[in-house]
Amino acid sequence: QVQLVESGGGLVQAGGSLRLSCAASGIIFSINMMGWYRQAPGKQRKMVTTITSGGRTNSVDSVKGRFTISRDDAKNMAYLQMNSLKPEDTAVYYCYAFRNGRGYWGQGTQVTVSS
Repeated sequence: QVQLVESGGGLVQAGGSLRLSCAASGIIFSINMMGWYRQAPGKQRKMVTTITSGGRTNSVDSVKGRFTISRDDAKNMAYLQMNSLKPEDTAVYYCYAFRNGRGYWGQGTQVTVSS
């Protein structure tokens, strides 16, 4: 089992920045991939960005150049640095981990960007 806890969400004005953190605990060795997903009101949860254990990243076009994912395996942490935030980035952001063929989710953290 892997437990994930997000933090760092909040209210920010358009153009501002936030940094989300994801703390992993439990059976955390061999986590192949970590990522961030988001779900806006009335919409499906969608992938924002992912990072493999080898450091390879993948992001949706709408956040490229603005959002950066990173992970610190020594601290069992993943991060999402979000810059130049836009109102359309408003959503609940979820941390995700994939290990040994199974996915795990955090409880989510709200990010609200005001115009």
